Amino acid sequence: MAYQVPEPKIFACTQSMELGKNIAKSYGAELGNVLFSHFSDGEFQPSFEESIRGTRIFVIGSTNPSSENLMEMLLMLDAAKRASARHITAVIPYYGWARQDRKDKPRVPIAAKLIAKMLETAGATRIITMDLHADQIQGFFEKPVDHLYASTLFLPYLKSLNLDNLTIASPDMGGSKRAYAYSKALESDVVICYKQRAKANVISHMELIGEVKDRNVVLVDDLVDTAGTLAKAADLMMERGAKSVRAITTHALLSGNAYDKIENSQLSELIVTDSIPIKKVSGKIRVLSCADLFADVMHRVHHNTSIASKFLM
Repeated sequence: MAYQVPEPKIFACTQSMELGKNIAKSYGAELGNVLFSHFSDGEFQPSFEESIRGTRIFVIGSTNPSSENLMEMLLMLDAAKRASARHITAVIPYYGWARQDRKDKPRVPIAAKLIAKMLETAGATRIITMDLHADQIQGFFEKPVDHLYASTLFLPYLKSLNLDNLTIASPDMGGSKRAYAYSKALESDVVICYKQRAKANVISHMELIGEVKDRNVVLVDDLVDTAGTLAKAADLMMERGAKSVRAITTHALLSGNAYDKIENSQLSELIVTDSIPIKKVSGKIRVLSCADLFADVMHRVHHNTSIASKFLM
């Protein structure tokens, strides 16, 4: 009799519960039962309310601040390890703290590396994530990392818009590789914004490298935080004669007064994924779900089949 691979069990951290439910539904499974007990001082304890001994489990949760999201993931991984799960895959749609991937000045941490070590120590035997802030973060792990690209979601959407005179734009020099990859797939031109920061999240100066007159411009980036860069870039491009400016960003952090900046900017549309829950509805924000993408990759990982088709960039 042929050995039947037992189906995995899927669990979700608190802040990714809605996405977890959608991933489980797309996978064709029920979301597993986890009980979170809270102490009066804010300490919490996750508990798997079903046996996971000898099984593969997927724990879904983005690790964006607050730090409780990361702590929740670590505690669930540790609980799974101590409950004798056979394979423990951390599914992290948004890998938080990734902007600290190097020492950019003396006496600062490399948080992205630290968190990689913490996840592995807690019990993760594999990582599935999407659009890391820097590709080389994969090298911080000793365990396998499946680094997915949201371009598998964004490219079909952009093509469906049938925009003429399309130009792809990078909001900074660091994102030029991503912009060129999109331009190659869409056979379009590329422009780049050069910006200088006074400090984190504060832009002192921005200049445009390239021509946008009479073009439909699409800014591409991995995340949007305060939305200052996107709003300033959109306004600058419209001043230079662009027909329209929209943006695609994988991870919608949208902190501070980001929603107001987007509403008041000349962006016609901001397209994001649901890797992080959207805090409020906006007529300018369109959300594309990454649930089917993660469910498909999780199925392929569990059944040991190739995921090469999910790497479009």
